[in-house]
Amino acid sequence: MSGHPDRDGPLDGDTHQREMVPSKRSAVLVDGVILNGPTTDARAGEKFVEDACRLIMEEVVLKATDVSEKVCEWRPPEQLKQLLDLEMRDTGEPHHRLLELCQDVIRYSVKTNHPRFFNQLYAGLDYYSLVARFMTEALNPSVYTYEVSPVFLLVEEAVLKKMIEFIGWKEGDGIFNPGGSVSNMYAMNLARYKYCPDIKEKGLSGLPRLILFTSAECHYSMKKAASFLGIGTENVCFVETDGRGKMIPAELEKQIWQASKEGAAPFLVCATSGTTVLGAFDPLDEIADICEKHGLWLHVDDLLKKCYSAKASYLFQQDKFYDVSYDTGDKSIQCSRRPDAFKFWMTWKALGTLGLEERVNRALALSRYLVEEIKKREGFKLLLEPEYANICFWYIPPSLREMKEGPEFWAKLNLVAPAIKERMMKKGSLMLGYQPHRGKVNFFRQVVISPQVSREDMDFLLDEIDLLGRDM
Repeated sequence: MSGHPDRDGPLDGDTHQREMVPSKRSAVLVDGVILNGPTTDARAGEKFVEDACRLIMEEVVLKATDVSEKVCEWRPPEQLKQLLDLEMRDTGEPHHRLLELCQDVIRYSVKTNHPRFFNQLYAGLDYYSLVARFMTEALNPSVYTYEVSPVFLLVEEAVLKKMIEFIGWKEGDGIFNPGGSVSNMYAMNLARYKYCPDIKEKGLSGLPRLILFTSAECHYSMKKAASFLGIGTENVCFVETDGRGKMIPAELEKQIWQASKEGAAPFLVCATSGTTVLGAFDPLDEIADICEKHGLWLHVDDLLKKCYSAKASYLFQQDKFYDVSYDTGDKSIQCSRRPDAFKFWMTWKALGTLGLEERVNRALALSRYLVEEIKKREGFKLLLEPEYANICFWYIPPSLREMKEGPEFWAKLNLVAPAIKERMMKKGSLMLGYQPHRGKVNFFRQVVISPQVSREDMDFLLDEIDLLGRDM
């Protein structure tokens, strides 16, 4: 990036963002405000963007795979408030100060692109999707009509078409959402609309008690969606799972019959492919047979637009000069929608289908390697043999290894993972999630997500946990 040579004046990164005052002889004032010319100093803004991009490159991108860097620079909230200049003032601040603030933001933020960040179900740096994000932020599109977002609507269509092919469907529909929680809410609302289309216009009054069924291991967004949509969390029936976290089909059918017997109206079954904690896959074929038998939500064809269309006349005019089927915004509960498909598309273009497959295969292979290492090492114990990439395990410090597994043992073991987590965060060497789960005391959950993760990182994970917890 560079300044424009045909513009006068020096490029000064410390220049205030200031008003460009036009010649007084041509000035047009309304209520004392000069309307001539732009209100910002474009050259100073361009220089700030250039300097900030350089900072991002040096401090974020180039350090993303450096394991000698800290995963986090932990500070408690009140201390961090003092370290960061969070106050918004009446007057703007010079660019050199803004760049210092950018540096502070980077320093004290968690480095989720670090190879040893395992805390959540996202991690790593994908260079191609990062560039795509830079582009979409600079272009600032909103994906609702073809006239304002032609490229990104075609990109989304291409990605969805390819994904539908991979599933094995001959046709289908969809949109990209901000995340899985919103997608679950879409699914719930679409199922309800399919069961009772009048609800879109007439609301909830007069409806029977609607009941939905989901796994006891489901994501918590199912309860949130039921609350948000007015279905009610008490009308979410959690179906028991087996020892590996899979929904039991027989239990599902039993609950459906029971709900119908009580006069409720079953309308949805939400199965899970890869539960949040254990990574379990529900038996989809058996569940699908039960759904078909009871007439529950199973498949949708052209339902998104029917359910969500508001026919806003200022956006979705039907007499436009192009094919208005590309105005997909009426299929969404949102108006403005970010072009998230573009990031995935860019990565897919860069790696190809085989490259994406290799990423998945490598993640699963690293997970299997970690499982075998856990089995070999004293003090580490698996909760269960993993089905996917979720590895759940306890670390048992030397002081507990000879203790009988009774109430006292489990009570003490429950304190170990939180204490190790505190130490690793304050040291900044690693971030790994832990949780209790359905009667099991606190354990670690490791999921390989990042393409930057290596075998050495798997070894470091176990070594570091042992180092941080052996004196407990």
